[in-house]
Amino acid sequence: MTNEELMRRAIRLAEQSVAEGGGPFGAVIAREGELIAEASNHVVPHCDPTAHAEVNCIREACRKLGTFNLEGCEIYTSCEPCPMCLGAIYWAHLDKIYYANDRKDAAAIGFDDDFIYRELDLPVERRQKQMELLLPEEAKKAFEMWEQKSDKDEY
Repeated sequence: MTNEELMRRAIRLAEQSVAEGGGPFGAVIAREGELIAEASNHVVPHCDPTAHAEVNCIREACRKLGTFNLEGCEIYTSCEPCPMCLGAIYWAHLDKIYYANDRKDAAAIGFDDDFIYRELDLPVERRQKQMELLLPEEAKKAFEMWEQKSDKDEY
């Protein structure tokens, strides 16, 4: 499939999602033009704020391929990924992101991902969500265990 065909598929998934009560977002993951996975937004129907199209699509692709590493794959999204989805895309090691609408388009219809992007640029103490460091010394044990583990699968 061409890039345009894959993007059109993501756009159609977004439209279908709206028709079925979900948010206006769709995503497709492909490798060398071959469709690997596709998904839409299920935040409302599944009562899950993390059920964004990109995250759902990454989960499906990983299940299908039997790996947590999607190197060699590309994602096509109907909208510029929010910070959560962008983080998931980086963790999944997808090679490239294609998107149709951007975060300003999303903000114009009430999805203010741009607000989160701006928050991330602020020092922790200036963000709207309060954060407090608690029991860091106790938490270091898990990190030390990981660091010393010889048979770990690094990601």
